[in-house]
Amino acid sequence: MATDTSAPNGRNETAPNLLGICSSGLLCPERSPREQTVPLWARSAVDTGKMLNVIVGDCRTSLRDLPDESIQCCITSPPYWGLRDYGHGEQIGQEETPAEFVSAMVEVFREVRRVLKSDGTCWLNLGDTYSAHPGQRKTTDKVGEKQRSNAGSPGSASRDVEGLAAKNLIGIPWRTALSLQSDGWYLRQDIIWAKPNPMPESVTDRCTKSHEYLFLLTKSDRYYYDHEAIKEPANCGWNDSEFQTGKTGDHQLGRAQKVRPSAKKGSFNGKTESMAGTGQNAFRAVTDTRNKRSVWTIPTAPYAGAHFATFPPALVTPCILAGTKPGDTVLDPFGGSGTTGAVALMLGRKAVLCELNPEYAKLIEDRTTTTFGLGL
Repeated sequence: MATDTSAPNGRNETAPNLLGICSSGLLCPERSPREQTVPLWARSAVDTGKMLNVIVGDCRTSLRDLPDESIQCCITSPPYWGLRDYGHGEQIGQEETPAEFVSAMVEVFREVRRVLKSDGTCWLNLGDTYSAHPGQRKTTDKVGEKQRSNAGSPGSASRDVEGLAAKNLIGIPWRTALSLQSDGWYLRQDIIWAKPNPMPESVTDRCTKSHEYLFLLTKSDRYYYDHEAIKEPANCGWNDSEFQTGKTGDHQLGRAQKVRPSAKKGSFNGKTESMAGTGQNAFRAVTDTRNKRSVWTIPTAPYAGAHFATFPPALVTPCILAGTKPGDTVLDPFGGSGTTGAVALMLGRKAVLCELNPEYAKLIEDRTTTTFGLGL
């Protein structure tokens, strides 16, 4: 790491990892040669004038360099407990007990809450794991595709947990979410990430796992949330039926017909308005879109890089659209291969990514080479 010997008061100190400069010497494409000549001690940890900041190191330490209330939105997927050994002494996810893992999460997100603006949001994706007998790795409780193909993965989602019988679902996501709530976060919603292409399992005494949790956490009871930006197409009936033709339309099945010749879509504004000549109640206003539901069906997305623990861009996109405006800053304290940063740049937002492993930080450069705002 670069050392600057010309700092004030004769200080000889190691500079923090800055925008586009990692401990490995990685340069982000946005950094100009002139900026590389600025004394390192004179730069802040994050250059707010740049679109992408990459900070290499333990996020529990590096987050302390960020100013209070400087981030609008945090979107992240920490390492799942017991599912991968990154080979780093400061890694999170290889704690001996769930309680230790949850304690580490609380420590990280206490700093996240400090740097988050008062109206900011935090979106946390976590997967679960099963308990097992000491030394046992059950072949029926394999890890999900987010971790399974990673080098260093133990290949099974089972861990021995004191006081918990084997085959119990440990409940890591909810243990974490409730602990964050106790630490001061508002736990606003549990969103289900439903995977239509889950990893197959040979288990015969439970269902194949095909979902993970995405928790929406906030710093305040009032916060920025653009529900219009993530509205989804409205399905008016089973298989998008509009109740106008066929058996449903002819016989009504006890329901009022959705569309009358004298009424246009969206024209009704009351739930109990009398319908002339029928004695039936009016429908609610029918529009082309509706509020986004809390079950998000999104396929997993493969990544050919060295870091396989990636969550799909389609999972990140609605979080950014709902939680930020163009030009806002998005944080991912577990940057990984840079999915959050890549989507943020595509949508015209700035990004701050923390990553423990310098090798993975190099992947971020490749994944974030995009045209700013291209996805708007």
